[in-house]
Amino acid sequence: MKAIINQSIVPAIRNMKDFDQLLKTDYEFLVLLNAHIAQVKPLVRRAAEQGKKMFLHADLIEGLKSDEYATEFLAQEIGPAGIISTRNNVVLTAKRKGLIAIQRLFMLDTLALENSYVQLEKTKPDYVEVLPGIMPHIIREFLEETKIPVLAGGLIRTDEDVRLALEAGATAVTTSRKALWQKYKA
Repeated sequence: MKAIINQSIVPAIRNMKDFDQLLKTDYEFLVLLNAHIAQVKPLVRRAAEQGKKMFLHADLIEGLKSDEYATEFLAQEIGPAGIISTRNNVVLTAKRKGLIAIQRLFMLDTLALENSYVQLEKTKPDYVEVLPGIMPHIIREFLEETKIPVLAGGLIRTDEDVRLALEAGATAVTTSRKALWQKYKA
């Protein structure tokens, strides 16, 4: 059985200073947004030594093409808890390799929303990250339509944004806002 995210906030790391600070917290899950391929393995190892589980945003790893081969490499050589991607082939490969698969979806308009439902039928990810995460009614609709747990991300700036996303049914909120990390300590 794959790990269940049981924290309201999943901190999204943008730099190494934030990474070092988050290793000292009680958060179990962390998202690594931006990193160079040479940094990823040592970072995941350090996180694991502190009892942390890392989600790697495959589309944002510099020096690595975001495709099924890169996902196989990440699964076999790096060993994260999961992979986040906008790409169907990456999500499908992550699932096949036993990683938590998180499909990142940008809700720009009604067409994007409708296309997302078709996409999710093919990939069946473990979680969906809906961006922007400040749309409680879309979070509710996603849950009703897909029954896939939702992570709310993007443009989450305030405590109110977090509260509304969680009340709408989001499992957690992904954010790089440090003030929210501290307020919702795991």
